[in-house]
Amino acid sequence: MSRASFLGGIAAVLALAGGCVPSGDAPSPSASVAYPPVLRADFPDPFILEHEGQYLAYATNTGGANVQMASSTDLSSWRLLWDEREPGRLRDALPVLPSWAKTGFTWAPEVLRTPGGFVLYFTARHAASGLQCVGAATSEDPHGPFTSQASEPLVCQYELGGTIDASPFRAPDGQLYLYFKNDGNNPAFNKPTELFAQRLSPDGLGLVGDPVSLIRNDKPWEGRVVEAPAMVERGGAYVLFFSANDYAWQDAQRVSNYGSGYATCEGPLGPCTDAPGNPLLASTAQPCLSGPGHQAVFQSGGRDFLAFHSWSATQSCRPANLGRFLHIVELSWQNGVPRIAPLEPR
Repeated sequence: MSRASFLGGIAAVLALAGGCVPSGDAPSPSASVAYPPVLRADFPDPFILEHEGQYLAYATNTGGANVQMASSTDLSSWRLLWDEREPGRLRDALPVLPSWAKTGFTWAPEVLRTPGGFVLYFTARHAASGLQCVGAATSEDPHGPFTSQASEPLVCQYELGGTIDASPFRAPDGQLYLYFKNDGNNPAFNKPTELFAQRLSPDGLGLVGDPVSLIRNDKPWEGRVVEAPAMVERGGAYVLFFSANDYAWQDAQRVSNYGSGYATCEGPLGPCTDAPGNPLLASTAQPCLSGPGHQAVFQSGGRDFLAFHSWSATQSCRPANLGRFLHIVELSWQNGVPRIAPLEPR
């Protein structure tokens, strides 16, 4: 698939994505597309893995679990997983953090299947520096427990504010890559945020070579932040999905400015170009969808899906203060351009 054909259908996707806005301003209440949550529980920064006829979802810490989990057999109906040994306690895929990490700040887990088992990438607070950094833990079972004996993070860009939102990718030739964001919007650093890519060792536990910057927050709709990278390859074309702007739903906002967009890339290490029609997924006030983002792409049965979170909301589109709910939508391609649609029953 050529880059020309990939970008050729961008005008069509604007009408199909629903709720897209061309700048960092809050979207118009006239937008009419919404995607109901599939799990009404606080489940931020979701990632989904298909395993032995079941879907496993992982999310940012809550309720005492460093990495909480949920499961489904049909993508539409989900249940939180609970600790079989301690009733009333959420199952924790990463119950013990490595020695370098401080509890309470474990974010954005993603899981890679390898010949040796499974690798869990996670963000955690580096006790020595106070920065958020990325670690990796392993398990033979995707349910965990994942463990790590590392004394230092896998990657932490100390001079750039730290590192968050690690996302693994296996290219068609089998080479592994890790994508991540420097935490430059950390108030102590006040630097641009960038999305980086770096090669991984075959076991997924070591970085190879130097990181390459792919995109940075240089578009109005992105505000001060680009984050949550997720690379996919379809038909020879590489697409880097990402989220942008302030994830929060501020009291003065009708809806959050957070949303998701994408960039087209010439290869796993770029160079990448932001799509001109971004954001692909943005907030809508009617029906209410506030702060949709931190997307993850997964395949099942030859079909593509996009998982993301959004803020819980009341019927009048005000914060319900129940956290961020899990959503899943269908992801397809029109002339190489990604388009999204409501999840169909399976």
